[in-house]
Amino acid sequence: MSLIRIKQTKTQRIAFKQRSSRMISDDVLRVLINPKDQPLMQAADQCKKLLKDKRVLVCSKNRLTLTALCLCSPILQSLVGGATTEDEGLELQLQTNPDLLITSEDLEKGYGIRLVERAKLHNPKIIALIFLGRETTDVVHEAMDAGADGVMFISSVGSGHGDFINALTTTNDGGVYYPKSVRAAATAKIKQAPELIDPLSEREREVLRCIIQGMKNSEIAESLFLSSETIKSHVSTTIQKLGVRDRTQAAVFALTHGLVEVDL
Repeated sequence: MSLIRIKQTKTQRIAFKQRSSRMISDDVLRVLINPKDQPLMQAADQCKKLLKDKRVLVCSKNRLTLTALCLCSPILQSLVGGATTEDEGLELQLQTNPDLLITSEDLEKGYGIRLVERAKLHNPKIIALIFLGRETTDVVHEAMDAGADGVMFISSVGSGHGDFINALTTTNDGGVYYPKSVRAAATAKIKQAPELIDPLSEREREVLRCIIQGMKNSEIAESLFLSSETIKSHVSTTIQKLGVRDRTQAAVFALTHGLVEVDL
């Protein structure tokens, strides 16, 4: 069976979390990670705070990776389940109603990008973060079109770029997270943009550019010297003009169709 399911009483769950937390932090971290590495420990603490009030579902083809992630203290505190296949991941979503889906592109059976798309159909508000093994334009476009709020490359894991923490921080604030490497892949091949009935204004393009860079409304307002309400209005108008559902889809459409120039 590929699903990670542990039926326990509340007391047993708490005890399991405490034992697992001690096991990971006291044994594994001391052996594999220098405890004097303050940035790393600070990142772990930050991750724990960002996930504190979340319900997290984790899916991965690699069972070792899945188990390690699920037993990681910051994730364990908010974990509702883990799976290695697309259908089981969707089944767990329906059963547990998670706020956050973390998945790899490859699964034992099925496809991580399709899982994101199906999860979004069941709950458009779920935050979906996906790690891609293939770093091609077509795969990046596919992940974005599926509605992924954060798209990262597996090759970036452990590189020190802080992609996972940045993705959590940005998406928690309602933004999208596409790091430079992903944006570069996405813009390597541009789709032909349809002619808009009501073209975007230069200000709306500026706002879109900021959204693609992962900025929330207050940060966009500060950057463009406008009020948050004005930015909110621009975002709403832009979504309407592009005929998309939300700011994530607006960012994806603009990036993959070359509507704005972004810093790479």
